[in-house]
This record gives sequence, C-alpha cells and structure tokens, in this order.
Amino acid sequence: MTKWLSTEWFDRVLALAPGLAERPGLSARIQEQITGGPDGDVSCYWVLEDGRPTSAAVGTVVPADLTLTLAWADAAALQAGSLDPSVAFMQGRMKVAGSMAVTLALLPAARSPEGQDLSRRIGEFTDW
Repeated sequence: MTKWLSTEWFDRVLALAPGLAERPGLSARIQEQITGGPDGDVSCYWVLEDGRPTSAAVGTVVPADLTLTLAWADAAALQAGSLDPSVAFMQGRMKVAGSMAVTLALLPAARSPEGQDLSRRIGEFTDW
C-alpha cells in the first residue's frame, strides 16, 4: 500500500496515465487545497493534457485553471470514487474557483466508466 498524496503515490498514479484513453482538448492545470488532514493542510496539483495526467505532486501549479478546496475526508472520498464531484460541489463540500468551463469539461470524465475504473485501480494501492 502507498500512502495517499505521498511522492510514491503520485508516481504510481502517473504510471497509469499511458493506459488511459485520450480526451482531446481536455487539458487543465488543477490546484487542490485539502484541509484538515492528519498532518495538516495539503496543497497538490494535477496537470492534464488531452485527459491524461502528465504531472502531479504536492505543491502548487501556477497559473492554475481551477482550484478545488475540500476537507481531507471529502477529498479522499472523491479520489476513491465514493463521492461524486457534482454532489460535493452542490452540497458545498467542494469549493471551486477558476474556470467553470474547465470544471464542466472535467465532470463527465470523472463520471465515465473509465474514470470510475481509474478510481478503483488507484484505491487498490492507496493507504488512505
């Protein structure tokens, strides 16, 4: 098992990227602010190109197209696929700042069978 949000965890997630289907035009720089973790707050980022993550790590990406702010438990549930991003947003559990166009483009990818399978595969090696 690999500790969620560790360098090794990001490396393992990125290693899955070549097997993902391309989604032409779905490119974004996403900043995540995760609050209330066992070791404090965590900032991490994802860079997507044509729907595939090409870079991700703890830290910041500048400029970010989109910034998501979530509590630790909600971020873990979102990553694990047990919390739908639309539900998290509508319930105020996920704050979104930045491009709504990017947000709306990402939602179908997260809900797709491939997105759900990716969450399941990540969950198999993640120590939450």
